[in-house]
Amino acid sequence: MTSPLEQKKIKIAGPSVVTANRTWDGIVVYRTAAQGWSADLSEAAIVRNSDEAKALLAESVADDVGAVGAYIAPVQVAEDGKVEPGNLREQIRRTGVTIGQPVQV
Repeated sequence: MTSPLEQKKIKIAGPSVVTANRTWDGIVVYRTAAQGWSADLSEAAIVRNSDEAKALLAESVADDVGAVGAYIAPVQVAEDGKVEPGNLREQIRRTGVTIGQPVQV
């Protein structure tokens, strides 16, 4: 499987966002239409075709001070406008670890 960071061709099969990790704390962030970063998926700029995705990704990669490892991720947009991650990887990134943390005594 090709890493999202090594993709040469960008194919969009539905609504997508650009996501990355914030540099100072590693939190998952999303690129906004105001050319910033937000930890809130509902504030993400949503793209719907390859040209828009390429432009948003290029802008995001250039901003390596605020976030690193930017890539395009699918989302689902409900009829009421609610935005949710579009695949399991992004659901896990958004909610955190999938196993219980060890209890320290």
